[in-house]
Amino acid sequence: MAYEVAVPLLPCGDVEEIEEFYRMLGFERTYHQLRPNPYVALRREDLHLHFFGMPGFDPAESYGTCLVQVPDVSALFEAFAAGMRAVRGKLLVAGIPRMTRPRPRKNMGGVTGFSVVDPGGNWIRIVPLVAESAPPAVSKLGRALENAVVQGDSRGDVDQAVKILSAALDRERATASAADVAAAEDYLAELRES
Repeated sequence: MAYEVAVPLLPCGDVEEIEEFYRMLGFERTYHQLRPNPYVALRREDLHLHFFGMPGFDPAESYGTCLVQVPDVSALFEAFAAGMRAVRGKLLVAGIPRMTRPRPRKNMGGVTGFSVVDPGGNWIRIVPLVAESAPPAVSKLGRALENAVVQGDSRGDVDQAVKILSAALDRERATASAADVAAAEDYLAELRES
């Protein structure tokens, strides 16, 4: 068969809060109900996300996640970022909700992607439709940056990412390339904003 469609059903504490968040990112509501069970369906072009409400749900304890493959990761990030800045005045990079910036993901074979963590604690992981591998990092600082991205962006463990990157910068700054140092410093500054 071809042209199958899968639509994730993700948990949240409040479907109204979820709808407000995703409207900021350019989604529209296609279905909504509060009784007997809270439910909202959202769509942005061909991307569909559905959410069900769970009273007492703790977003910090959520295991909700889905992978979204798109033709242009950068264009979608820029569209989401513009919506977020228009409504919130800034890019939300810390806490729940938040959005990471696109960067190569070591734990995805070097593919560049970004994540949206919504108010329900669900991780929407955006990656290219066609996998493109980044060249492997060759420097020690480059490998440390890859590991920090796994911890900070993919797992949400900002403290561990800061530890990895701070230690690597202290050790490798003198011998690393200016580009590697700049990339590591940029990411470290972003992590410390959180």
